[in-house]
Amino acid sequence: MRKILFLFVALVMLTSFTRDHVTTIFIIGDSTAAKKDLSKGSPERGWGMALQCFFDSAYVRVDNHAVNGRSSISFINEGRWNKVLSLMKPGDYVIIQFGHNDEKPGLDRHTDPGSTFDYTLAKYVRETREKGGIPIIMNPVVRRNFAQKPMHTADDESLRNTTFADAAKVVEGDSLIDTHKLYAVAPRDVAQRMNVHFVDATKITHDLEQSLGVEGSKKLHMWYKPGEHPALPDGRQDNTHYNQYGAHVVAGRLAAALVQEIPVLAKYHHDVEFKE
Repeated sequence: MRKILFLFVALVMLTSFTRDHVTTIFIIGDSTAAKKDLSKGSPERGWGMALQCFFDSAYVRVDNHAVNGRSSISFINEGRWNKVLSLMKPGDYVIIQFGHNDEKPGLDRHTDPGSTFDYTLAKYVRETREKGGIPIIMNPVVRRNFAQKPMHTADDESLRNTTFADAAKVVEGDSLIDTHKLYAVAPRDVAQRMNVHFVDATKITHDLEQSLGVEGSKKLHMWYKPGEHPALPDGRQDNTHYNQYGAHVVAGRLAAALVQEIPVLAKYHHDVEFKE
């Protein structure tokens, strides 16, 4: 009986030790990474939803806190960052990716690169380190923008209300055009100044979209003709947000860059083909 009791206690201790030593990768960011409401069958996905596929969940757990429409400052002001801090353990990682909404004019979301945007990113870095965590800065993923003439950057969230027929008629060329400008540069600058891990998500996704070209890149996004998807009877032309395939492909590229930047994660990383 004593031997059985000893084995039971040892098993409990081993289970507890394993659970306590699972490393968490937190994601904070906007709609390009965020969890989506799947209750109505929408194919929209954030890349953060697919990141767990590329890591052994017995050792690395992805906890995605990115939310649609949030900027670096609104994420803090809504109390979302405090929640992440309360969950963080020493040795956990935090992927910090903002920019899409920081460039919007509203006072509740806007920050300026080289000024308030940099300051807010630095705050995330400092407070992550104070908790014993490891910050990882990413600049924003690109929009699929092949327009020959400059496009006005509408609120990305409004794209979900645009049908295929209602979308702006744009003449597209062969080259992807940058829309983030200094919002893609500032994260790199902060990472260099503060000696932080950095993943160039802008370049990674630019190269991906450009390699697929004008037509092929549509397959990554919420780009559907009327009747093509049951959840979108009127279709959609959304060059910002990913579908299931796009989120998986982008997450795979970012995961590969993560383990290159942080080699200790490589032994828990694996490639997974997309399956619908």
